[in-house]
Amino acid sequence: MRVIAGTARGRTLRAPKGMAVRPTSDRVREAMFSSLAPVIPEAQVLDLFAGTGALGIEALSRGASHATFVERDPVTADILRTNLSATGLADRATVVRSAAVVFAGRHHLAPFTLVLCDPPYDLPLGGLLDVLEALDAGGGLAAHATVVVERDKRDPALDGELELRGLLAIDRRRAYGDTVLLYLRRPGDA
Repeated sequence: MRVIAGTARGRTLRAPKGMAVRPTSDRVREAMFSSLAPVIPEAQVLDLFAGTGALGIEALSRGASHATFVERDPVTADILRTNLSATGLADRATVVRSAAVVFAGRHHLAPFTLVLCDPPYDLPLGGLLDVLEALDAGGGLAAHATVVVERDKRDPALDGELELRGLLAIDRRRAYGDTVLLYLRRPGDA
């Protein structure tokens, strides 16, 4: 796994052994960040369920102002810090060792303009929406934030109409093999 573009382009990222962390493939990251190009410069990024940090690191490499990485596993959080150091992006990053739902429930002094969510596929979409609602309630979701959610295409919640509870609406949906990306915005945002 490597950084696709930007200042850290080509740098290799470490990942923990085993299946506990499922990094987003290079192909999916490349497609995701190509479509996010207009919102990345100077973005305040939140990489929830960060794992290796590949998503937030890609955003930083492409010009995001700062990224906050939330990872609950201490071994994976250490690997994430190593990846930030190896890419030279640690000075624009904060690593928070916490469960996403706990972090989201805190009061946030500054809102995030780009939220990247690659949760474990066994976390129901409703559980992820609870996390995003808590983030918003704590002031962590900017008025015109973009939220990208990565899901397995076999997720039954993706069948039919998705119930997003009014906080967010689907801006677009893209499939790449077994992966589906949902791009979410507040209803009415262009």
